[in-house]
Amino acid sequence: MRILVVEDDLHLLQQIKEVLTGQGYVVDTATDGEQAHYMGSVEPFDAVVLDLGLPQIDGLTVLKRWRAENMTMPVLILTARDSWHEKVSGMDAGADDYVTKPFHTQELLARIRALLRRATGHASATLLCGDLVLDTRQSQFFLDHQSLVLTGHEYKVLAYLIHRQGQVVSRTELTEHIYAQDQDRDSNTIDVFIGRLRKKLPSDYIQTVRGLGYKLVEPHV
Repeated sequence: MRILVVEDDLHLLQQIKEVLTGQGYVVDTATDGEQAHYMGSVEPFDAVVLDLGLPQIDGLTVLKRWRAENMTMPVLILTARDSWHEKVSGMDAGADDYVTKPFHTQELLARIRALLRRATGHASATLLCGDLVLDTRQSQFFLDHQSLVLTGHEYKVLAYLIHRQGQVVSRTELTEHIYAQDQDRDSNTIDVFIGRLRKKLPSDYIQTVRGLGYKLVEPHV
């Protein structure tokens, strides 16, 4: 799952990036509103963490522009603790949730997990597909109650597929959601990761839809 973090405090930006990366997310960053607006308009993010007090273009304006452009990715705004009016304005402009500064990283993570679940139609922190389980709180997969050992990229691919289980996901879409903007992207590597995952899962979990991509499904009993 790919997240854009927009924050002009470089120390806080790096802190958030490290926390999210440590949880298996792909993270892109922006430090001003103009850069944020452009990236959010051209890249397919699963969620955005958006500070409102940004240089060049303020965060509220960025958010309004995204929504006017029909960009629907979930947005979590960061506000100062005493700026209740910012929270109201942000929610009215199309934000999905907010966190006040200073915040605990566990709260930030929990709210991001909730946004991602809601955006893909899931209500629980635990995502199920047959005997395959993703505990989003631990960023850990389990198969038949046993921990599944995955590489970083294998985890990112499988996490994206289970959030969209039953849906066909193209190689291009997977590539865009498991690599950050500044990384080399090669859609051919998706086939490699899928091949590795199939060796770790029962063969009928990941289906190939010829000419379209892949689909994670619950195996027939």
